[in-house]
Parts: sequence; structure tokens; C-alpha cells
Amino acid sequence: MNMDAPGIYSKGLLVCFWVPLLLSRWSGVRGQTPEIIQTPETLSVSAGEEFTLNCILKGSGRPGGVRWYRGPDRNQPAIYTQKDSSPRVTRLVPESPTDFSITISNVRPEDAGTYYCVKYKKTSGTEVEETAGKGTVVSVIATPSQPLIQAPLSRVEAGASVTFNCTSDRFSPRDITVTWLKDSRPIYPLRTTVRPEGESISYEVWSSVEVQLNKEDAKSQLICQIEHNTLKSPLKQRFSLGNVLRVPPNIRVEIDPPPPVHLNNTVTVTCNVENFYPNDVTVAWLENNKSEAVTDEPPVQHWDGTSSLKSSLVVKATEERNLSIFTCLVRHNSQPLVNKTATLIIRSYAEGIDSTDRSEGDMTVFIIVAVVCLLLVVLVVSIIYLIIARHQKGKDPTSVRLHESEKTSAATNQEPDPNNVTYADLNFEKAPEKSPRQVVEISQQSEYASIQAAKPPANDENVTYADLDMVHLSKAPKRPAPKPEETSSEYASVQVQGK
Repeated sequence: MNMDAPGIYSKGLLVCFWVPLLLSRWSGVRGQTPEIIQTPETLSVSAGEEFTLNCILKGSGRPGGVRWYRGPDRNQPAIYTQKDSSPRVTRLVPESPTDFSITISNVRPEDAGTYYCVKYKKTSGTEVEETAGKGTVVSVIATPSQPLIQAPLSRVEAGASVTFNCTSDRFSPRDITVTWLKDSRPIYPLRTTVRPEGESISYEVWSSVEVQLNKEDAKSQLICQIEHNTLKSPLKQRFSLGNVLRVPPNIRVEIDPPPPVHLNNTVTVTCNVENFYPNDVTVAWLENNKSEAVTDEPPVQHWDGTSSLKSSLVVKATEERNLSIFTCLVRHNSQPLVNKTATLIIRSYAEGIDSTDRSEGDMTVFIIVAVVCLLLVVLVVSIIYLIIARHQKGKDPTSVRLHESEKTSAATNQEPDPNNVTYADLNFEKAPEKSPRQVVEISQQSEYASIQAAKPPANDENVTYADLDMVHLSKAPKRPAPKPEETSSEYASVQVQGK
């Protein structure tokens, strides 16, 4: 029995040696500070993609969890904890006590920043930071958002100038270009601003332009174009200028047939509403301030986008409607009413008959006057022709040589004697004094007939002719022809063949 005592004693010494040793080693492990290895140091990723943050825990410290933060502030909500995390954050090895790496998907510009992996320990029922990684700087390369054009809320009449704004945000880096186009033609912007001024995880651009609206802009387009180094092709936003344009109508009121109209005729009063935009118009009629129901024709659209329509009112031209006032009321695009008027003037039936009779009488008088004028013209032409013919027949108004047509048979074979001349003396009264009647003097070779006439009218065209036809005068011996009489007498020289 005593031989076993040394064995029992030796086992007791072994237990006493190993227990303190194990206790000392355990306390050493529990007191060691853990180390976090976080990679990579920097990371660049495009928006919409995903990235991974590595966090490996070495050593073991006091019990406590591990969290991920974006930025150094530990008071902000963590993007990942072992109990809760963002839907876009996923842990790579969920059950690992040392690997706390995470993946963030569908990256956004606001995801840019410095990420930290932090180990906590429990103290007095609360968790405090025990250690943390050095951090990973993540930069997000973000493309600009689709441009947005801001326009006036109400329509503007043609001829006015309008300011438009274009915005785009959440892009990085900061450099960006904004271009304005109107129907593919560049427009210089008023100003373009990129905010913020300094470094930021993302930026916003704001640009404005001024456009003068015209009537033809109903179909025009305004384009805001964005260019950025993250884009393969420019981003474009289109805006129809017709959305803010208003072209007021031109209004005309017509009466067919034109006034004055005959009694009891059918009359059409038409309101022409022309060249308006947009196609939002209402037409109403008043006859002497009393409403009238009408049916409008469908609007007709023109090439430039404007429209026109006609609204007609058919009435009978009764006596009661004489001097009636028809008013066309037009309201366009919720604007104040615009009106145009026309007055109906009616011609009575009796006035119509009198007017017709007067018209027929006037026509008859016109025909008669035309015929009389034509006859007068013919008469005047005939008179002028006769005067000219007579004037050509006797060119010398005072002296005419006549040849005797009939001669006696005894004298037919005789040679004509140049001294055998018969004179007809034509005396005209040219002064108040009276001259004695002249007698016919007969010589051997010449015969004279002295004829005294009354004073002719003072007209250069008057011609006096002495027609001595077949006058047989006695012959006297040949003698010289007498000298002309005084200025009070005029002569007609007549040559007669010798008898």
C-alpha cells in the first residue's frame, strides 16, 4: 500500500504544474489585440457596377462584432453589421470568424468615399471600438443623368423671348460640356454652371438659353446636349417649342352675298378664324346681342402647324333683319374673348324694282346716245370729204380756165389760137362803196364776161366759180388781154376754142 503513495503524489504534482501553465497561456490569448488587414487601399469603379472590400481579422480579442462604415464617423449608420446590412451589401463568407469581406453592387455616385472595417469589443454590456482597418478609398466614375429641360409653365405669344434651363447631375469627374440646338442649329447659351466648385463625389450642371419664339416654331424643337468622358455618345433631351407657343387667330366676318341684299334672300354670315395655334378655339354667334346656334367646320391644319376654321350662320333677309348686327365671338386657348361684327343691309323689293327699271332706262339712253354720236361722226366725215373734194376740183379760188366742150362744125379743123381767150370777170363787193356794173367788152380775139356778185362770207374756204358752158360770143380783132381790174374785182380766166 505504501508503494502506491509515491505515484499518487507524483500525479498531484503534475496537475499542479499544468493548471497554472494553461491558465497563464489562456489569459495571454485573451489579452492579445487583434489585427485587421483591409485591402485594397484605393479603388475606382464605374457607376452601375459592383466592387469588393476585403477585411481579414488576425488574432482574437474580446468578444464583439465587426462593422463596415463609409467615412470616419462611427456615429453614422453602418453599411454592414453582422445583424443588419444594406440590400446592396453582401458578405462574401457569411459564417467565417475571420473573413469579413463585403461586396457592394449597383454602384452609385454617392457610394464614393473611404470605407473602414472596424472590430468592436464588449465592455460593461456595451460595444466599443477595439481596432479598425486603414481604409479603402473608393472613387466612382459616374455618367451624367439624362438632361432635363425646364420651360415656362404657361404659353407665350409669338414674338416674345423665353428662357429655358437644362440640368444634369450625379456625374464624375467634373468636366462636362453642354450644347443647345434649335432644329439642329447651335444656340449660344446665356450661362453654364457646374456645382459644387471644389472636390466632390459627384457634380451637377445647370445651363440656360434664351429663345425668341416665332409663328413657325409650332413644329420646332429645342435640344439640350450633354457630353462627358464617361459617355460613348452625347445625351440629348428634346423639347417641342409648340408646347409653350401661342399664335392668336386672325378673325374676319363676311356676308354673302355682300350688302345690300335683296329682301327675302338667303344670306350666309361667315366667321373666318385663321392661323391660330394651338388648336384650341371656340366660336359663338350673336345676332343683335342674342345668342345663335351654329355648327363649325372642322379645323384645317397648315404646313407651319397653325390651323384655321370657318363658322357660318345662315339667315333669311327679312325686313326685321335690316341693319342687324352679327357678332362672332372667339376664345382661343383660354384667352379673353375677341369679337368681330358685320351689319346686314337689306334692299326692299320695291327699291329693287325701281332700281331695275332705272337700270334698264339708263341702258336705253346709253344706246341712243351712242347711235346719235355715231351718226354725227359719219356726217362730219362726209362733210369734210366733200369739202376736200371740191377744194381739189378748183385749186385757184379766183381764176379758172374753162375749155368749151362743144364747137361748131366750121371751126373743128382750126388751129387753136393762144390769143383767142375768153375772160369771165367776177367782181366781189369788198367795200361799202358801189362800183358801176361792168359791161362785156368784145374785141377781135377776146371775149369778156363781167359778173358782179355780192360780198361773200369771210371764209377762206369759199370759192366762186364762173361756169361758162357753150357761151357763143362775137369775136373782135385780136388785141392784148386787158389788164386786171382793181383789187375790188376778181377774174376767172376762161379759154374758149375759136369758133
